[in-house]
Amino acid sequence: MNGLVALRKLHRNDLDRMVELANNEKISVNLRDQFPHPYTRNDGTRFLKMLDSNDQLIVFAIDYEGEYAGNIGLVLETDVYRKSAEIGYFLGEPYWNKGIMTKAVNLTVTHAFESLKLIRIHCGVYEYNKASQRVLQKCGFEKEGIFKKAIYKKGQIWDEIRYAKINPI
Repeated sequence: MNGLVALRKLHRNDLDRMVELANNEKISVNLRDQFPHPYTRNDGTRFLKMLDSNDQLIVFAIDYEGEYAGNIGLVLETDVYRKSAEIGYFLGEPYWNKGIMTKAVNLTVTHAFESLKLIRIHCGVYEYNKASQRVLQKCGFEKEGIFKKAIYKKGQIWDEIRYAKINPI
């Protein structure tokens, strides 16, 4: 990968490009149902408003060579899990297979461990999402287990593969 990847604050002026990239069934099939398809401007507006009122969610824009390319975020856990977070992300299809998400995950994990002082980052991936599994493995996440028949997506039952990365402190 030759292009520059950076994380930055998600801005309101990202809305149109976010909607354009997110409105893709190839993306929504790998995400929870709260990420709808089709993905409309109202969905994007609602998402941006929700970010303003949710202090357990940290979301960054993925910037590739100066362009908005997707989102990556952390859902901060609470109570006895308060040193953990779940990572989640999406990348627009024009940016696939360029190493962008691997770099974005590494940047997010570094932020989580160094700035937020988290100990553990985890992620659940649907069994058919091989690309996301490869990204996590390249970033040093280890497979912790398989939640058998845990996912109901698009009318079928699937396994969820759980990955985690521990802060080496």
